[in-house]
Amino acid sequence: MIDAFGLLLPLLRLLDAEDAHRATIAALKFLPKRTPEKDDPRLAASAFGLDFPNPVGLAAGFDKNAEVADAMLGFGFGFVEVGTLTPRPQPGNPRPRAFRLVADRAVINRYGFNNDGHAPALDRLTRRLARLGETKERRHYGAGPFRGAHDGAGVVGVNVGANKDSEDRAADYVAGVAAFADAADYFTINVSSPNTPGLRDLQEPAALADLLASVIDARDALPTRRPVLLKIAPDLALDQLDGIVRVARDRGVDGMIVSNTTISRPDTLRSPLSKETGGLSGKPLFLLSTRMLAQTCLRVEGQFPLIGAGGVDSAEAALAKIEAGATLVQLYSALVYEGPGLVTRIKRGLVEALQREDVALSTLVGRRAREIAQGKTYDRR
Repeated sequence: MIDAFGLLLPLLRLLDAEDAHRATIAALKFLPKRTPEKDDPRLAASAFGLDFPNPVGLAAGFDKNAEVADAMLGFGFGFVEVGTLTPRPQPGNPRPRAFRLVADRAVINRYGFNNDGHAPALDRLTRRLARLGETKERRHYGAGPFRGAHDGAGVVGVNVGANKDSEDRAADYVAGVAAFADAADYFTINVSSPNTPGLRDLQEPAALADLLASVIDARDALPTRRPVLLKIAPDLALDQLDGIVRVARDRGVDGMIVSNTTISRPDTLRSPLSKETGGLSGKPLFLLSTRMLAQTCLRVEGQFPLIGAGGVDSAEAALAKIEAGATLVQLYSALVYEGPGLVTRIKRGLVEALQREDVALSTLVGRRAREIAQGKTYDRR
């Protein structure tokens, strides 16, 4: 199937970026489910009380409506994050709103949380677990420590957001936690998309403290306790990052994802589409997001794990994220250019790196965070 998608990539690139994405989702829904090869045990990772067969995850944005989580797990991802999902359906911003920057191996999007709302996604995830033979008792973890994902189902997180026209955005996030409490393995609180006006204001310390307090209280009041992660932007000043990490630690989040797309435009961009508004992802985001990851790692001081996202398109890029402080990594935009076979190539490269140094994966986490945070050379690609 990976080879088939490799053959389809040139055809998909003839389509508008959003049409190509929709065609890909449609194809994945009807293709037979794959069983991925068993991962090398050296790639196993633990974070947030969950066990992962490998550290390579699919970032939110690809499977917005929880339609193809199992199909993507079948390509060998260690975990999949669906969404961003808002309580009510919303169309997002006007098209065109997604652009391939081919010369830069990048993507710009200004989707604006287009999704079908909680209800259809919840139905799909609930039916997914039913197909896998899950019962409510096996999914109930109580209020104690987390004890791993749904048995044998693969780790699937749910990224939750707020409707654009919501009068109470905190309530929308709380609604997401309540709705998916028995269907998600973890939650991501997305306050860092640049495409919903005012959303990034929720990263300000006072607003963030209130939001996280509400979300954590809602999570703790439910019988099904799941990890709560916070996803931040790469465009923060260091004093802003100080405040965010302080609030995240004080409020007891279980982890952070660093980072979302950037509103900046590096001088190195060559594509004429680079002037489009929206969030930039892909290879040009790598340096900025990895430095922000390292800065976050130094401030978190091991209190909770981090997921590194932004520009992961090779084993070398994934390893740099891990050395900057990530226990897990996520990718999405690189699939546009590399296809799903990239997942296997990254995992193979990570195993080779572990073999060369004869070390465990966990020993690499954060070992170069300080020098990366200082801007020293760390792009191994």
